[in-house]
Amino acid sequence: LQYNRVWIPDKEEVWQSAEITRNYKAGDRFLHVQLENGTELNYPVDPAALPPLRNPDILVGENDLTALSYLHEPAVLHN
Repeated sequence: LQYNRVWIPDKEEVWQSAEITRNYKAGDRFLHVQLENGTELNYPVDPAALPPLRNPDILVGENDLTALSYLHEPAVLHN
């Protein structure tokens, strides 16, 4: 999972984009990520509910939402 981008829930912005900076292993209690503003964060995770993956930049602004690789709330809001 290292270098994949995910959506992290945020109280002010609803969702923030983050890049995974360290491989996640089953049983890990934290996901090590870096937000787009450079802030590093140890995001607590439930292995049964990992944060949603972010679509590749090439799909940003896609008119047909069914063309998105990942279709979930943060993807729709961001698009």
